Amino acid sequence: MRSHSMRSNSIRKFLYISPFMVLLAVFAYYPLYGWVYAFFDYMPPIPLSQSPYVGLKWFHSLVENQVKIDQLLQVIKNTFGISGLSILFSWLPMIFAIFLTEIKAVRFRKFIQTVTTLPNFISWVLVYSLAFSMFSSEGVVNGFLSQMGLIDSPVLLLQNSEHVWITMWIWITWKSLGWSAILYIAAIMSIDESLYEAAYVDGATRMQVIRHVVLPSMLPTYFVLLMLQIASFLNNGLEQYFVFQNAFNKDTIQVLDLYVYNLAMGGGSYSVSVAISMLKSLISVALLFSVNGLSKLLRGEGIV
Repeated sequence: MRSHSMRSNSIRKFLYISPFMVLLAVFAYYPLYGWVYAFFDYMPPIPLSQSPYVGLKWFHSLVENQVKIDQLLQVIKNTFGISGLSILFSWLPMIFAIFLTEIKAVRFRKFIQTVTTLPNFISWVLVYSLAFSMFSSEGVVNGFLSQMGLIDSPVLLLQNSEHVWITMWIWITWKSLGWSAILYIAAIMSIDESLYEAAYVDGATRMQVIRHVVLPSMLPTYFVLLMLQIASFLNNGLEQYFVFQNAFNKDTIQVLDLYVYNLAMGGGSYSVSVAISMLKSLISVALLFSVNGLSKLLRGEGIV
């Protein structure tokens, strides 16, 4: 009877998660079938079944001449640069969460948390509209500087290609800081109250409590999120770079995801874009298992 009950519970739990497994199979694994396009000379609207098989031709084409090599290296450089900035400052949401929980006025704390979380739900199209209204040649900032007599001609902030990595990191941070801090706030809320009481009994100041109680309790959450971020190092996203790209900054803003999109939609090179996307996915999986191995080595447990 006991084994029958355990089997029934197992079946019931499996049925609970089965809809999510179906969604995962449909939207995550079934699209992998599209990788076959990387091995054919596919030109729509000709069906794939009638397209000639070319093997590894499109993979070889990525490095067939110096121009393509330089272009691909620039795209990889952009990807590494922007992802590197995100990882370098990945501690910001944790610090923000600490200072947010230190605000004693409940209404003011909730107001700050709401204001900083809302940008996460704003589409990148609206974010660019805001940026354009503020920083375009006829925007608010240039209008103010012109009226103050500080500039003679508009400062082309959105067309500047020299600081694209930093400006995009600022926009991404502004949009995601409050949302990313939620996990750290949850980690702070789960800290045992006896640890605070013991620290105060020992005469610790508030900053010492943060240093010796709060931070150590948050580090496991931080390292797990950091390792997941490293594992998705090549996945910068598409929308933010697509809306902010223009003829002036295209060379420095084009990351791998945007490069794949531009090849497929702009140049019609569907098979080449699939080949690059395929390589990116394989490298991301390799990074995930490498980071998981590092996690087991340093923390004694993996993340997957």
